[in-house]
Amino acid sequence: MPVVVVESPAKAKTINKYLGSDYTVLASYGHVRDLPPKDGSVDTEHDFEMTWEVANDSRKHVAAIAEALKTDDKLILATDPDREGEAISWHLKEALTKRRSIKKTTEVSRVTFNAITKAAVTEAMKNPRDIDAPLVEAYLARRALDYLVGFNLSPVLWRKLPGARSAGRVQSVCLRLIVEREMEIEAFNPREYWQVKAQLATPRGQTFDARLVSLAGKKLDRYDLENATQAEMAVDAVAKRSLKVLSVEAKPASRNPSAPFMTSTLQQEASRKFGMGAKAAMNAAQRLYEAGHITYMRTDGIDMAPEAVSACRDAIAERYGKDYVPSSPRVYKNKAKNAQEAHECIRPTDMTKDAESLRLSESDQRKLYDLIWKRTLACQMEAARMERTTVEIGSDDGQVGLRATGQVVLFDGFLKVYEEGRDEPVEDDDKRLPQIMQGEPAKFDAGALKSEHAKAMEKGTDRGLPAVLSGDGATLGTQSFTNPPPRYTEATLVKKMEELGIGRPSTYASVITTIQDREYVRKEQNRLFPEDKGRIVTIFLLNFFKRYVEYDFTAALEDELDQVSAGAEDYKELLAKFWRDFSAAIAETSDLRISEVLDVLDEALAPQLYPPRDDGSDPRICPKCGQGRLHLKTSRTGGFVGCGNYPECTYTRPIAGEGAEGEERLLGEDQGDEIWLKAGRFGPYVQRGEPTPENKKPPRASLPKKGGQFLPGWDPADMTLEKALTLLTMPREVGMHPDGGVVSANLGRFGPYIMHQLPDEEKPVYVNLKEFQEVFEIGMNHAVELLAQKRANPGRGRQTAKALRDMGEHPDGGKISIMEGRYGPYVKWEKVNATLPKDVEPADVTMETVLELIAAKAKKKPAKKAAAKSTATKSTTKKTAAKKPAAKKAAKKD
Repeated sequence: MPVVVVESPAKAKTINKYLGSDYTVLASYGHVRDLPPKDGSVDTEHDFEMTWEVANDSRKHVAAIAEALKTDDKLILATDPDREGEAISWHLKEALTKRRSIKKTTEVSRVTFNAITKAAVTEAMKNPRDIDAPLVEAYLARRALDYLVGFNLSPVLWRKLPGARSAGRVQSVCLRLIVEREMEIEAFNPREYWQVKAQLATPRGQTFDARLVSLAGKKLDRYDLENATQAEMAVDAVAKRSLKVLSVEAKPASRNPSAPFMTSTLQQEASRKFGMGAKAAMNAAQRLYEAGHITYMRTDGIDMAPEAVSACRDAIAERYGKDYVPSSPRVYKNKAKNAQEAHECIRPTDMTKDAESLRLSESDQRKLYDLIWKRTLACQMEAARMERTTVEIGSDDGQVGLRATGQVVLFDGFLKVYEEGRDEPVEDDDKRLPQIMQGEPAKFDAGALKSEHAKAMEKGTDRGLPAVLSGDGATLGTQSFTNPPPRYTEATLVKKMEELGIGRPSTYASVITTIQDREYVRKEQNRLFPEDKGRIVTIFLLNFFKRYVEYDFTAALEDELDQVSAGAEDYKELLAKFWRDFSAAIAETSDLRISEVLDVLDEALAPQLYPPRDDGSDPRICPKCGQGRLHLKTSRTGGFVGCGNYPECTYTRPIAGEGAEGEERLLGEDQGDEIWLKAGRFGPYVQRGEPTPENKKPPRASLPKKGGQFLPGWDPADMTLEKALTLLTMPREVGMHPDGGVVSANLGRFGPYIMHQLPDEEKPVYVNLKEFQEVFEIGMNHAVELLAQKRANPGRGRQTAKALRDMGEHPDGGKISIMEGRYGPYVKWEKVNATLPKDVEPADVTMETVLELIAAKAKKKPAKKAAAKSTATKSTTKKTAAKKPAAKKAAKKD
């Protein structure tokens, strides 16, 4: 039987179902070879020859394919239809040839399909081809570039910037985007402006709002009303005049649907609509593709196969009627630059099946499929037809002019199914207007504006009066300020990278995940914030390796790689040109001392680190001792600003954000200790005393928050010595439990709680408290009652897992069981827990399957096993072992 090889077991199972017993379908489990994480894997002295190594985990999979080839002389490589898939096929062929499993008589062919359906798979088998050499060369070029950058640049970071972990060809440019956006936000100076609107009524008693657009016969620009005084005069000018409708203009308008999804737009929309990260979106899409529900999910293409367009139009007519089907199919032009990405858009394989009919059990898969299905339907639907109305209103003397706008949807078209999300809110102009006639009076109507004024005044502002209202309550002026550019979400970051030509769709998810894993960036409320460590790394690269984090250079390199994949450029010439300049830049930094590097970074960051002080004093003078000068310093957790008089003066503060301007505040003294309000990387906190060599970690407590907001009365501006001392009493001892053990109350990451452990209990019992104040007030009686309730009903997470089946002994010793888990059945062997696939019943699972699942799960944690075996070794051995995986990660970076 011909041997067919794909990447994953799930894909193998689906394809085997279509091909039947005439084929042997096996999985390679991803890439089978990689560059060893050591110097010389890419030999820059000998024409960039690469040394490949079959990973330990991959050897058994390659052996299984080799074994199958003993009984059949035909190998069909059916990996994914992109550069990575082509590379896996090439690696497999090379590895099998090296072990002599592929002979001169072996027929090796390559097939690709854009969707895992019976029709697509059987058609692909009829059209085999050779491995695409230019695509493989483009992969080799990328892999070599990533190795050369990661393996050579990351060690420079380790030596010059303690705490820095890695740099990468695409990773570092992506990080630069986030850091520079944060610096824009910090440098932003808001500008005040005012807007005036009036609530008016038609002669028929219907109300509508109109905004002031001209004053004293002059058109108003955004900043013409700069302060409350000017706004008050404008409100008064409107309120004292009689107004009438000067013109009513209604214009027809239409809105066309968005193109179907490609990889980047799918990631953006999943982030906007569900807050789903790029990695989570791609994982869900991968599962949908392997199950045969959608077409291939890594693509730059937005065109759709003719048969899919026909199926889509038929599904629209059946579900929504023929009025929603345009007279001719919509055509979307492919954005792909070369054949590498020239496959279809991401679409369902069967347009008649919505998410409900597929009965998908995984929430992410269900939401993502519904998104893809709706977007695909919408892209072939009729345009939405609307009527946009503009009403001009003015006074008889021409001194004031107002405008009301509205929109009416006459036919919803594609909006019946889907509307694309927006990254940032826009002004809402789609409200409906009442019937308004030209020439009729527009009378003032005191109503909703009064409550709007009250809300504005209640909210207040620290810059002045937030709103002014006319005497009759029908004209309102509101204060606004320009906003800094918003921080990136994963959606807007992907969009920006795509606009700049940085990276490719298949890399976006891994790059964004990497900079978060490296602790260069953190995500809060779906926004990306640079950590101090990430900021330091970016400034270092901009000063010493600027060319390699420039947007145009990275984009130009991507274009050259596309030329390689199109067969128009030699990849070794590309590597030689890159390495000549890059190696010189590496050599220039090798002799730099850390102090020299810090001096350069200190100077580069000076505008952010040492902003001018209100009193005009030197911003570099330590605000604590008044004598030492502030300097940039580094640590394993990133960078910080510290006093040059250390250890006599222990003043420190973060390099950015709250506290960057020396905003720590002495609240008072208690028992001889100074009580400080400070700002750290995780927000404001109070601290007793300062660090000393004898007391490196003085007591501290974070200011309490809920949902990202400070609790009422606990804002940094409201912090007093008494409140700080209250926080510093945590954890608070409530008392001794009747059955033994101390009950304590404390503030944790998820709010206030009490904790208690009985003498015979293995772990403490925690109970969350509903109200923040309870942590200071709860007494023993209530605490004992809450703990008793928790022990009586510990929740599902504390229940003993039920064994469903005993599988026997593992070859390495130890019992294997199939257990009933919260998220479905799983295999348990010693400390390894491996989830059973959704389509596998516990009663049907074989020992062979169980051992494969255990091996796949265990391989993800090699470091722990190595550490366990070497507990008695010396520290030098441990350091050597620790460096290897770090180098490997560096070499793999984008």
